[in-house]
Amino acid sequence: MHLLLSDKMRKIKRKMQKCAECGGSTFIEDPSRGELICAKCGLVLKEEIVDVTQEWRAFDSEQMARRARGGAPLSFTKHDKGLTTEIGKGLGELYKVPPKKRAQYYRLAKWHRRFIRSKDRNLSFALSELQRIVSFLNLSKPIHERVARYYEECVEKGLVRGRSIEAIIAALTYAVSREFGSPRTPEEIAEGSGVDKKEISRTYRYIAREIGIRILPANPEDFVPRFCSILGLSDKAATKAIKVLREARKKDIISGKGPTGIAAAAIYIGSVLAGEKRTQREIADLCNITEVTIRCRYRELAEKLGIEEEVEKKAIEE
Repeated sequence: MHLLLSDKMRKIKRKMQKCAECGGSTFIEDPSRGELICAKCGLVLKEEIVDVTQEWRAFDSEQMARRARGGAPLSFTKHDKGLTTEIGKGLGELYKVPPKKRAQYYRLAKWHRRFIRSKDRNLSFALSELQRIVSFLNLSKPIHERVARYYEECVEKGLVRGRSIEAIIAALTYAVSREFGSPRTPEEIAEGSGVDKKEISRTYRYIAREIGIRILPANPEDFVPRFCSILGLSDKAATKAIKVLREARKKDIISGKGPTGIAAAAIYIGSVLAGEKRTQREIADLCNITEVTIRCRYRELAEKLGIEEEVEKKAIEE
């Protein structure tokens, strides 16, 4: 119904419209080009018109080829946005060609590779590295897309020259994961990328300054669901840990302290209060911090929130 109304409205507007060149009121709509053309003088009045009519269903490959009006969506995770074709993607493709044509096919593939721009070669390598890190860290598709866009911006501004591609990809992954509220610790990024943590920090500061990324300090609450899931804790324990962090924030206990240490201490308290106690060693190993850090943060939180006796009692009962 909505589509019919919008189609009628477009027809009414078209009748009222006049050509700016000849004053004509008869127009031709070219659906293949998405253009509105004056029938009298040929002036193109509109370009890139969006087709809002329904998409036809296809029940086999022949119907799909005949009825489809669009291709795959553009993606920044591919160096060519998924638009260009490639001759000779692998050695296996060579044997699909008849023997008489193989020499010609090989030459075409060779020249195709030679004509690829240095930017595309750089992006091809970098985005394959990004795909590996995203898979290792189990990051979402929106994060993957945003990192790819930022990396292309870095290439266009010449920020990659003289620096490690792996370090830039790792730094951008660290920044964007925090921006999307799904942070990963520097240790996790370093493990996934194989780049030293200090190099990632140095590159992150440089890239953030040059392309204007402004990231707020990591929120300890963002670490809790993922860490609790890995530890096998229930939603009840995670909820209690988040409640502890929110109360601590109100009393200004956590400002100036490392987010992973605070999150680890809150998870320890939440696990004890929920009756699903995990040892400080287990939590410390997961969060890449020391047991001493957890103990210090735990004492601060428990004392200032007045829950020390309750937590100690629950811990003894278990």
